[in-house]
Amino acid sequence: MKKLTIRETRRSLSHIERLLEVEGEMTVTRRGHPIARLTPINHKRPIPSHQELREKMPKMRRTSEKLVREDRETR
Repeated sequence: MKKLTIRETRRSLSHIERLLEVEGEMTVTRRGHPIARLTPINHKRPIPSHQELREKMPKMRRTSEKLVREDRETR
């Protein structure tokens, strides 16, 4: 990932699209601290799978439907 200072970013605005095509992602810094990240819009990030999380969760003994009905009846 390429790092650019604010001054370099201002100078390269005319060809920022080409830089993003080559680098993929860039970080803009001010006095060495990152303040912005530039990414191309057409760059798609993979959607994380939650299957592992669901598999780790314990199975419920009663369905959520039964729990909601019991809760409503007690009110």
